[in-house]
Amino acid sequence: MNRFLVTLILCSLGSAAFAAQPHAFKITSSAFAPHGTLSDEQVFNSFGCSGKNLSPALHWSDAPQGTKSFALMVYDPDAPTGSGWWHWVVYNIPASATDLGTGAGAAASTLLPAGALQGRTDFGTTGYGGPCPPAGDRPHRYIFTLYALKVEKLDVPADASPALIGFNARANMLAAAKITALFGR
Repeated sequence: MNRFLVTLILCSLGSAAFAAQPHAFKITSSAFAPHGTLSDEQVFNSFGCSGKNLSPALHWSDAPQGTKSFALMVYDPDAPTGSGWWHWVVYNIPASATDLGTGAGAAASTLLPAGALQGRTDFGTTGYGGPCPPAGDRPHRYIFTLYALKVEKLDVPADASPALIGFNARANMLAAAKITALFGR
């Protein structure tokens, strides 16, 4: 076979394989663009900040086949703690869910999908705790990571730390989708 024909066949096979690829698992928010700034609506209301402390609306799509539940973790790696700061942890989100509405992260939320649980954050409570970096710091990154899990429920104690929930989420992960927001003051 001549080289041109071999190249043409290989390119055709590569194009067909690329076209057959499923869409990538992704997470988006109507509250902020990727690497956009969070608004006062999402900012914490304490520690010198005066926001509304409402969790942003989140939507996801194209979860991998076999997904049985989701876990969401929101982390600030720039917090001056030596270990970052966990702002929100939600797990046992049913596989049928495709979004969390604005304010779903309230401590006594009735807006979470049935069966979903909120874990303890570094504020020492459950529920969403918005950004409030030290005044004068460069803007911090708030990484929203949604894990598609191969189990219906994470087997963790009710008072599990974010690290323990994260460990179990990663151990049972089929895929992860991320979106990052910024905030500084």
